[in-house]
Amino acid sequence: MKEYLKIANDPILWLMCLPVVVLVAVQAVIFTKRAFQTAHIVKLTKEECWHAFRVGAISAIGPAIAVFIVMLGMMAVVGAPVTWMRLAIIGAAPTELTASAMGAKAMGVEFGSADYGVLQYANSVWAMTLNGSGWLLFCGLFTHKLDSLRDKIAGGNTKLMGEIGGAAMLGTMAYLTTGHILAGGGRLIASVIAGLAMAVLVNISKKVPGLTEYNLGIAMLIGMFTSVLIIGF
Repeated sequence: MKEYLKIANDPILWLMCLPVVVLVAVQAVIFTKRAFQTAHIVKLTKEECWHAFRVGAISAIGPAIAVFIVMLGMMAVVGAPVTWMRLAIIGAAPTELTASAMGAKAMGVEFGSADYGVLQYANSVWAMTLNGSGWLLFCGLFTHKLDSLRDKIAGGNTKLMGEIGGAAMLGTMAYLTTGHILAGGGRLIASVIAGLAMAVLVNISKKVPGLTEYNLGIAMLIGMFTSVLIIGF
C-alpha cells in the first residue's frame, strides 16, 4: 500500500467525513417532506406523490450503479472516506477524478503515480473541495441571473449553450488524456481502447438509452482490462 493511502483510509478521516454525509441525508429527508407538504399547490394527491417517489427511486438505481463502478477506481486512489463524502454531495465520480488529477498536476506529478504522495493527495482533496464549493457559491449567488446571461451569450439558442459546455468538457478531458497517450505503453493502450469503447457505447446507447449512465464505467473497465491483457501477453 502506498504511504499516503494509510492516511487516506485512516478511521479519523472517516469521522471527519461523516458530518457532511449526515447533512446530505438530512437534506434529502427535508426536501422530501417539503415536496409532500406542498403537493396540493399543483393539485397532486398523496397517492400520486408516492407513485412519483417510487418512480424516482427506481430511476436512480441505474445512475447509482454507474457511480458505484467508477467509485471503486476512485477509492483505490483517493481512499474510501473522501470518496464516500465527495460522491455523497456531488455524485459525479468523473468530475471528482478530474479535479483530483488537476490537483496532482498542480504539484507536478501524475495522479496515482509512484511520485503521488501525502502532499499531492492533500492537494487533490483541496481541488475537489474547492471545485464543489465553486458550484455551491455560483448556484446561491447567480442562479436567478442565468436566464439573462444565457440570452446574452447565445441569444436564447439553447443548442449553442450545450455546444459551449460540451466543448469545455472535451478540452478538459483532452488535456488530462494527452499525458497518458504521450507516455505510451499500457497507459496509451488503456486510453485508446477506452476511447474506442466509449464511442461504441455511445452509439449503442442511442438504441438502448438505459445504458447511457453506465457508459463511462464500462469504458474504463474495458480499457483497464484490455491493457492488462495485452501487456501480459
